[in-house]
Amino acid sequence: MANAFDPGDFLLYQLESGFGLLRILAIEGEDAGRIWHIAVYRELFPDVESAEQASTAPSSLHIDRVHLALTERAFDRTPTAKLGNLPLAEDDLNGYRDWMATEDRHIFDRSLLLLLGMR
Repeated sequence: MANAFDPGDFLLYQLESGFGLLRILAIEGEDAGRIWHIAVYRELFPDVESAEQASTAPSSLHIDRVHLALTERAFDRTPTAKLGNLPLAEDDLNGYRDWMATEDRHIFDRSLLLLLGMR
């Protein structure tokens, strides 16, 4: 199922209190060695419809994490559903580019929910 996602995709994930949004910035590698580069938005939504509507106007959203690199295993442990895709703007990739420019490229092997302090 992970192969069904592309850069620019908005993905929905569920929390106890609602739904959150993340966006795929880039995907590197293949199969079990794949690295997922994502941005996480601060907003929480009460239902899928409101999250879907917000994803059509990304300039109205606030970014909580400009870039996280996740292993394939960590990404798979974060249940998500695709809401749509919009082309990435140059500014959307700033966190990813900063990560690429550093020597210490940390890649997380924990699910997104654990990284955000949720279980």
